Amino acid sequence: MAAESKQENAIVVDHVKKHFKVFLDKGQSFKERLLFRKRRRYENRQVLRDISFTVKRGEAVGLIGHNGCGKSTTLKLLTRILYPDSGTITIQGRVSSLIELGAGFHPDMSGRENIYTNASIFGLSKKEIDARLQTIIDFSELEPFIDNPVRTYSSGMYMRLAFAVAINVNADVLLIDEILAVGDVSFQKKCFERLKEIKEQGTTIVIVSHSMEQLYSICDRLIWLEEGKIKEDGSPKLIGMHYLDSMEDERIARLAEESKEKLSDERGRSILELTQNVHPEARRDGSHEVRFTKVDLYDKDGNPCQTFSTGDKVVLKFSYATALKGIAVNFNMDFVRDNWQYCYGSGFAKPGDNLPVLEKEGTVTFTVEKLMLLPGKYYLDIGINGEHGELYDNVRNIMQITVRDYVHNEFGPCTFEHD
Repeated sequence: MAAESKQENAIVVDHVKKHFKVFLDKGQSFKERLLFRKRRRYENRQVLRDISFTVKRGEAVGLIGHNGCGKSTTLKLLTRILYPDSGTITIQGRVSSLIELGAGFHPDMSGRENIYTNASIFGLSKKEIDARLQTIIDFSELEPFIDNPVRTYSSGMYMRLAFAVAINVNADVLLIDEILAVGDVSFQKKCFERLKEIKEQGTTIVIVSHSMEQLYSICDRLIWLEEGKIKEDGSPKLIGMHYLDSMEDERIARLAEESKEKLSDERGRSILELTQNVHPEARRDGSHEVRFTKVDLYDKDGNPCQTFSTGDKVVLKFSYATALKGIAVNFNMDFVRDNWQYCYGSGFAKPGDNLPVLEKEGTVTFTVEKLMLLPGKYYLDIGINGEHGELYDNVRNIMQITVRDYVHNEFGPCTFEHD
């Protein structure tokens, strides 16, 4: 049984570690190195910290994470460009890789000559290359330039030729690192269609990309690397959502750190008084004859919360204050997706209801028994309007809520209860 399981795995990465020496002050010439020996200071930077994973035959796996998290290093270890400090990597079958644009190409040789050189590096004989030459040229769409030196090629033409060779060597394992970001849209689409074809033929694919849509379209799994460790490994949509949520949280934290001064409107009125969780991109307007003084979201247990799952109970509480007496107002709230798609809005008083007449201060509660928004990031907008349309207070993007972990196969901003 163990032997059968091992045979199913095209790639086995077992407790791999990798570090690099990063020189802080290094002499460039032999003379400098000889005279200034103390300048050879360096630090050991641990890039991979004991990672382990397997990839089954015919599976497509995407590696995601911040720049510097170890994605490209992992791919170079798989191609044996680099070797681990400790741990083992086992790969079954012929490996083809697209790690660096034009790697293995000689600038003074023609495209045709470079096809022969590059394909031979992947292990093809001259007879095999002869048989596939026209297929490679046709796929690259470079027939008019194939006998020109590749130093005359644009970066997109380099990519076309490199990709055309790599996918036509009948490899068992194909490794790709960000190379598909180069080239025009139609050729990128053509490349991904071809990747889907060779995946269906049983080729194992490991791909590094920052394009989540590309990864969703080709991958069976995503592996999220963070600081040299595997943070999560699982289904593309779920891991992708967690990764994008994390990236957005970091962006907001940076934005808040960079904006220490109080957020205010054109009249200098602070909006930080509303809530400790005010979003850094919040904006406020209105006359403020009636104004919000506090805004909070709670979960079903009454705990302050800004992260929910689809179907959860959400309680929104406003506190207000006014110096006016006996005025009638309507409170309203909206949910707007982070791509500015308007998703839902409501006034607290329904059509035909009498608008509430305000005291000098008070609290209003809006309860959503089931939040029917699908996973994503949403902004909350709030407002106070008079009975004749007067705008007393309006805060856009007051806070951001996250809806997550709803894995049903539904699309759009919201769902409906159904059988």
